[in-house]
Amino acid sequence: MFKKVVLAATAAFVLGLAGCASVPMASEQQSAQAKVFPAPDAGNAGLYVYRDSFAGQALKKDIFVDGKCLGQSADEVFFYKQVPGNTKHTISTESEFSPNQLVLYMKAGVNYFIRQYIKMGVFVGGADLEVVSKDKGKSEVRDLDMAVNGQCSK
Repeated sequence: MFKKVVLAATAAFVLGLAGCASVPMASEQQSAQAKVFPAPDAGNAGLYVYRDSFAGQALKKDIFVDGKCLGQSADEVFFYKQVPGNTKHTISTESEFSPNQLVLYMKAGVNYFIRQYIKMGVFVGGADLEVVSKDKGKSEVRDLDMAVNGQCSK
């Protein structure tokens, strides 16, 4: 029995490290436009959510903004969305056992950057979120491709 558990855990870990998940991608033009990091439209804030984690490359994880699907992430992709400014927003992601979320007050006219990362568990990889600085976010998003918004697994 112990050998089966160890074998299953090892397989889950290896699958989480290897491979590459695929999600619907935006056009190169849309991706390039977002990477200019324009100021959001009047009254809005810009939200960039990205994933660049080494662990869990074969995993896809849903991301939600205020309970609505932003998209399904994969390694080396980002999403961009404008949201109403001067208000709190809840950004959440599915995880191994329960959703993880951030609540962030977002000022109008400002771009915000949130990194989703994968934490490997015993059998499945969980996801979490962190706010990153504008400089770090811009630097990392420049190396990624934009995924299509609004396509989640659930």
